[in-house]
Amino acid sequence: MNRVLILAIAGACAVAGVAWTATRHSARAAFRVCADPNNLPFSNERGEGFENRIAALIAGDLGERVEYTWWAQRRGFARNTLNAGNCDVILGVPIGYGMARTTRAYYRSTYVFVTRHDRALHIASLDDPMLRKLRIGVHLIGDDYANSPAAHSLARRGMTNNVVGYTLYGDYSQANPPARLIEAVEKGDIDVAVAWGPLAGYFAKLASVPLDLSPVTPQQDGAMQYAFDIAMGVRRRDSTRSRLLNAELTRRQADIDRILGDFGVPLLTR
Repeated sequence: MNRVLILAIAGACAVAGVAWTATRHSARAAFRVCADPNNLPFSNERGEGFENRIAALIAGDLGERVEYTWWAQRRGFARNTLNAGNCDVILGVPIGYGMARTTRAYYRSTYVFVTRHDRALHIASLDDPMLRKLRIGVHLIGDDYANSPAAHSLARRGMTNNVVGYTLYGDYSQANPPARLIEAVEKGDIDVAVAWGPLAGYFAKLASVPLDLSPVTPQQDGAMQYAFDIAMGVRRRDSTRSRLLNAELTRRQADIDRILGDFGVPLLTR
């Protein structure tokens, strides 16, 4: 779920740590989704994210209305939403996510290097010697400012003094806090960002100057992984719902791919 790479992709603080539910009144059964209300391109309270669109697509097939439980994606998200029984499905979780049973993957994406096109930097590898001369932005994850995979990989290569951290949680009074990292590239505050592809692809399309995206290589750097298969998550015991969603994801894969393309999500072959 984007940020449920949780602590490898994006996050934001909950408003007073309270979940709330948005219900569209209808006699139909509810497709109950756990989601972040302020986390484009994935989801927001106005239903403008690609996970909102995918949820609506699946719910329509099932003859159900979408009902959201909103909670900012940070530590405790799954515990306070899905596993508390407040909702039944989390979109955008990595395969093998430990807090849920995961469906088949419906897309595979990667971390990317983000640079301004006018700089013509053409960085694609963590081993590019040019990185040592650049100001590199990465997300810092969690209330304890733990390191992201990129920060670990760069530090292992001796790059610490030229790395700038942007908190994943940010100021939740602003729209889409994780986007500050991409905006820093746009403004020239940093030379290059290492960011989760769906986030980078969407905000690169909205930038006031052209931005270039290049997949991070290697995809596996020691213990650090940079490409992920993304699925939906349900409660561990909910095998029936998992099978139902797997069938829907298979049937609707072409439509899901179109939605992801509309949002600029960099896709890898699954």
